[in-house]
Formats: sequence, C-alpha cells, structure tokens
Amino acid sequence: MYRLEELLIVSIATMLDGLKHVAVGASSPVPGAAALLARSRSQGSLRVSLLGSRRHNAFTDGGKELFDCAAQGRIDAFFLGGAQIDGEANINLVGVGDYPKAKARFPGSFGSSYLYFLVPRVILFSLEHSPRVMVPRVDFISAPGASPEGVYRPGGPYALVTNRCVFAFRRKTRRFRLLTAHPGEDLASIRDNTGFEFDAPERVPETPAPSEAELALLRDRVGREIAEVYPAFAGRLWNIEQGNEAEIPAGSTEESIAARFH
Repeated sequence: MYRLEELLIVSIATMLDGLKHVAVGASSPVPGAAALLARSRSQGSLRVSLLGSRRHNAFTDGGKELFDCAAQGRIDAFFLGGAQIDGEANINLVGVGDYPKAKARFPGSFGSSYLYFLVPRVILFSLEHSPRVMVPRVDFISAPGASPEGVYRPGGPYALVTNRCVFAFRRKTRRFRLLTAHPGEDLASIRDNTGFEFDAPERVPETPAPSEAELALLRDRVGREIAEVYPAFAGRLWNIEQGNEAEIPAGSTEESIAARFH
C-alpha cells in the first residue's frame, strides 16, 4: 500500500526525468521529495536546488541567485501553486475577491511571475482540487499561464498535479488536458470538482502506482533527505526524524530504479 503523497511524488518525479537542473521553492515538501527522487534515479546527474536546504542547495544568497540562474536559462523545472488556478493556467497568490478589497489575503506573488516566464517546465501543484481552487477565472493574476504573441517567454506551465488527477497544459490551445485520474477518481468526479473546462480522452487512464523499489527509496533515502527541510512532513509520512540521514549501499533500490528508467 502507498499514501497519496507518495503517488504524487512519483508522478511528479517522472516529469523530471532527463532534466539537468530542478529548483524547488518554499513550502513544497511533495515537489521537493519528487526532485530528490528524480535525482536518485538519475544516478546523481540531476542537480536539485532545494530552498531552505544546506545539503541540497549550492546557492548562498537566497532567491537572488535562483532568479539569476533562471534568467540565464539554467533552470529546467520549477513548481508553483496557487490559492486559485484557472483553465488558462493563471495562478492567484494574492487574495480572493475584488482587488484591493479582497475577502481573504495570502502571502503574495513574490517571484512567481518572473519564474513562470523563464523556466521552461513549470509544474503547478495543489493538494486541494475543489471548485474554490480550480476556478473558471482567478480573481487576481499573480502569474499568467499564457502571453500574447510577440512576448518573449521561454517558460510556462507544463502540467498540473492535484490530489485527484494529473493534467497536461497545451500552450497552443491554452487549455488543460486530463492525463490520468488517481485511484477512486474518474472523469465525472474530476469535472464535478473543477470550475474550469478541460479536454479529456474518452477513457481516462489511472495514475500509475509507485513501484516497490520507488516506495523503498522514498521511505529511506529520499525521506531522510527531505526531512532536513520538512521534518514534520517526513515524520508524518515515513516516521523519519530530522538529521537521521543515511547512505544507501551500492546495489540497492537506487540502482534498480535508475536501470528501470534509463
């Protein structure tokens, strides 16, 4: 058996295969664990910059170096969330209601729009897939999912991963397409909980379950690595305490996973 978070971690990690550098921002334990899993099965060729980590972040000056690196085209993937996400992949990190008199306020956009324009593979992530989050149109655009023709934009949305399903984003049509539904979900339940329109195949595949090798790696090495930044997450999910990190011996699950995906 596996937990929902483990399913999401493995789903995201698959999207990172073959990349060179993945950056992970604040409050992102699931994307962070996915990046570390992808690095493990790349045999270390993937670079991971995990904000808040001393072990898994070469930057020494906070967000400045991350932004410089993105502007130079040296970050392949990043993750963004939103209090609201709409069908054109616009995200809202500011507040709900008419700005500036919002009914609810959130921490703010920070550098989301900057990174959304520059990083080629931005994966949107939300643990709440409901009509209040997946809306027809966001109340405030912190970062737009698409831009008019002629606007220089090498970056943009690649996928949306939620607690119900996985969407791919089609930039030409500016629409999401349903890729897979998680166990217990189907097209009807996903439409009922999504405020925006999206494309879907006639038969929606189920999201592939994590393999035993992937679960073993998550529950050992990756769990110990992510515990440095997110101890409560690792403790709740895998009963791993912060600082209790160990090396994986040669010939173990990491090598078997690398062989499976390469």
